[in-house]
Order: sequence, then structure tokens, then C-alpha cells
Amino acid sequence: MSENLPSCPKCSSEFTYEMDALMVCPECGHEWVPAEAGQAGEPAGERVVKDAVGNVLADGDTVTVVKALKVKGSPSGIKAGTKVRNIRLIDGVDGHDIDCRIDGFGAMQLKSSVVKKA
Repeated sequence: MSENLPSCPKCSSEFTYEMDALMVCPECGHEWVPAEAGQAGEPAGERVVKDAVGNVLADGDTVTVVKALKVKGSPSGIKAGTKVRNIRLIDGVDGHDIDCRIDGFGAMQLKSSVVKKA
């Protein structure tokens, strides 16, 4: 191959490959956007999580749910306007990238597309 692909920012493996717009490491499973690794002011491999209106989220932020959410096993869901304090950003499954605790529901994972930074 004549391409010079970047090494994995997580495990430094040289066996990375492109999958659509992402770079993937087959050894550790890490996925990243190559443009993010070179941005100034951010460590390599750090991903940016944005809320429903485009604000950048960080650990410890307070967010507001922007639309009503159904919760399995609960007769009532989470209402729009519910405040969630002290969020943690994670690499979740199915797009759930926020880990939090919601009063009345307990520990839960949310998608950043359904919250707005408060």
C-alpha cells in the first residue's frame, strides 16, 4: 500500500484501516476521526461530544432533556425539560454517549442528541 495511515492513538498499533470516515484499530477496537487527532488544544484520540444544538459537552456538565423519552419498565418516561446534573461522557453502545443519574429513575445512559447544555 502506498498510503501512510496514522497509528492508533490508544495502543499505537500500526495496523489501522479506514472505514467510511473513521479510522479503526483491529487490535484494540478503537475508532476515531483522523481530523480530531490533529486539532490544537485536544489530546490525540479525544472525541468531541456535542448536544442537540451543537454545544460541546464535558464531564460534570448539567444538561436538560429536550424531548420526552420512553423508558423500558417504567409507566412514565422522562419528561422534556428534566435537568440532569454531573454527566459523564462515555463510549457507549447504540449512540448512548452520556452516563448519568436521573432523579426518580436512577443510573441511565442518554444520547447527546436528546439533551441541551444548561
